[in-house]
Amino acid sequence: MAEDCLFCKILKGEIPSTEVYSDENYYAFRDINPGAPTHVLVIPRRHIARVSDASGGDAEVLGGLMLVGNAVAKLDGLTDYRLVVNCGPQAGQSVFHVHLHVLGGRDLAWPPG
Repeated sequence: MAEDCLFCKILKGEIPSTEVYSDENYYAFRDINPGAPTHVLVIPRRHIARVSDASGGDAEVLGGLMLVGNAVAKLDGLTDYRLVVNCGPQAGQSVFHVHLHVLGGRDLAWPPG
């Protein structure tokens, strides 16, 4: 874990969050500034700052994010939803710990942003 990482601090219990899902590899919690009725963040327990920092050994971690995202959507009763990973500040990444946004519960426009 990275000492100065907001999401690592959430994982350590130093910052409160509203848990949606948790297992030995992933943690999912409600976004404090939701962009849709359902807006959940899924994070790996292992710190990877950006998806572009991932290597071949991280394929299982990144694939698991998608599977947990699907599980979270199902827990919230969603059948239509968006899964988003931002990479870098110009793409909207503001916390540098890989995370997946699960968005749904309303019509989502395209293109985003």
